[in-house]
Amino acid sequence: MRKEIRWERMFPDELEAAFNECPAVYFTYGLCEPHGPQNTVGLDALKAHAIACRAAHAHGGIVAPPDYWHIHEHGMYANWAYQNVGEARSWLTAMPAWQHFKNVCYHVRAADALGFHAAIFLTGHYGPNWQDLKTLLALIQPHFAMRLYGLPDFEANTPGFDRQGNGGDHAGRVETSLLWALEPECVDMSRMPEVDAQGPHFAMGRNAYESDRRIGERMVNDEVAWLGKKMAELLEDYTKLEISERRPVTFQEVEQIWAETVTPALNTFETMKNPSESPPEDSQWFQQCKLPELS
Repeated sequence: MRKEIRWERMFPDELEAAFNECPAVYFTYGLCEPHGPQNTVGLDALKAHAIACRAAHAHGGIVAPPDYWHIHEHGMYANWAYQNVGEARSWLTAMPAWQHFKNVCYHVRAADALGFHAAIFLTGHYGPNWQDLKTLLALIQPHFAMRLYGLPDFEANTPGFDRQGNGGDHAGRVETSLLWALEPECVDMSRMPEVDAQGPHFAMGRNAYESDRRIGERMVNDEVAWLGKKMAELLEDYTKLEISERRPVTFQEVEQIWAETVTPALNTFETMKNPSESPPEDSQWFQQCKLPELS
């Protein structure tokens, strides 16, 4: 029997039935970027979307279409890329931080207007963007009835997780094992460089040689259980609000929230901070490194 949970692949009656069963939605984020020669470049979004789909199958809810456009090229991301990717063609699907976060505001608005009670925003892209995602959702939560929670996928897989970002890696043992378990056709360990070969190897983590699909399956199961529990908590929080009537937030109101609530706080976002040093001027990462002044 067909049980689809991916929004874009569902018929209207299926969406209604899934919503009535569990009015919860997952939004997933990532981008295309080098993740070692052994992984396809869409790892971040592929990973987050597949984990969310497993969570929805296990616990209910609907998974929104994945967003493959995310933060890169500026701030600390530019310095990181200079050191770990080098001057190779990067195949990035990048956009500036402020545009990504404004898009998230409209994603929130769309789901809230449809009547969802709870939403989880799961990013497979690491660096400080997940901290800013949490900050953003806290800023805009008072304007929406739907309960919001944002996290990097490794938060659901890291005992004792804290806001310092302990956990996860980049194209190393953790991410490669996860993608191997979730999308096995997107991992090819035969492409790994020799152990002593000089890098950088498209930002491959040093412990990628320890990757194991079975380790990935265990981590996926842990994350699915964690996400199911968190979504249940959000749905319970919504019930406690005892909301009798909801009015959709308009586009104009989103623009007002962005201008009056989010924009004044942007200079505190980690992804909006300029690094103390920049890549050299002859690097492809130099031009975009410094951020413009936003008012």
